[in-house]
Parts: sequence; structure tokens; C-alpha cells
Amino acid sequence: MTQAPLPSRVVLIGAGGHAAALIESIRAANGAANGAANGAANGLAGGMEIAGCLDRSARAPVLGVPVLGDETLLERLRGEGIGAVVVAIGHNATRLRWLRHARDLGFALPVVAHPSAILSPSARIGAGSVVLPRVVLGARAVVGEGAILNSGAIVEHDGVLGDGVHVACGAALGGGVRVGEGALIGLNAALRPLVRAVS
Repeated sequence: MTQAPLPSRVVLIGAGGHAAALIESIRAANGAANGAANGAANGLAGGMEIAGCLDRSARAPVLGVPVLGDETLLERLRGEGIGAVVVAIGHNATRLRWLRHARDLGFALPVVAHPSAILSPSARIGAGSVVLPRVVLGARAVVGEGAILNSGAIVEHDGVLGDGVHVACGAALGGGVRVGEGALIGLNAALRPLVRAVS
């Protein structure tokens, strides 16, 4: 099955520290050649032009990316040819709410994966999820929609993460771990194999 190409112009919802990390990851993916190998199966962002950020409380550019206004501009931007949204919000429930709203408006929700991440070809990553530098995603792991795998996180073989999960920096999840929707796995946490963590 061939996946339709992702739209080339993207807007970020959010303009804080998480947005800065995602801007750098998108730029790195744009410059890397390895995004194509796993990209077809997982919808990885690459070759994307960042049109701007939307945030109701920020005005200053983020790493040179302008803040276009607040989130109420989404519908208008869709009409102006912006085809994809990346939700750059750390709060899990808020991130999922914006992700679903953007999908309802017809936006594509690409996966953003930093090229230093090691992604098993048998792993699956849901729409709108982000995979930051040095993440390891093992064989047959499944990541739901709108998840954050933060820098240096490890999700071993057969792990299952629900929608909106955040695995924080340096956390390590053993094989077969299951994490429920919206859960936060904290900094440097270690979950033994087959643990069930709920939100």
C-alpha cells in the first residue's frame, strides 16, 4: 500500500521549549537521508517547510520561526495551503485535544523523528507523535497518536504506548511494557519488562 505524500508546509501549535525542540528535529530530518527508510510506514516528516507557530501567549520568533498569531488562525491557514500540523505542547490532554481538532479541520499529522533516533522497521508510530534525539524504539513496538518520546528514551521490543503518552528524557521501558493513554513516564524512570502503567 502506498501512502500519499505528506504536505510540504506545516504549522506548529505552541511556541515554547517543546516547539524549539521540534523545530530543530524537523530541520535535522529535512537534512538527513535516513528519514525515507521508515518514513513510508510511519508518516515521518521530512522535506517540510515550517510556515510558523501558533500560540496565544507568545510573540517572539522561535529559532527564527515566526509566531503567526493564536490557534484561532488554524482554519484560515488550512484555506491558505498549509496542509500539516505538528502540536508542540507538552501537556498530554491539551496536546491530544489540539491534535484531534487539527485532524477534524483536514490537516495531516506527520510524525516528527530526529534522524539520530533508532527506529525498528517493525515498530509503528501513530500520527502526530514526536521522536526526539537518541530515542530507541524496539522491534514490534507500537506508539499511539500524539505521543512524545523525549530525548534518550528507550521503548524496547513489543512495548505499547497509548495515545498522548509522554516518555520523558532518559526513561527506559523494558520489553512488553504497556502504557495507557495520556500517561507520563518521568525523567530517567525505568519500567521492568511486561509492566502495565495506566494514566
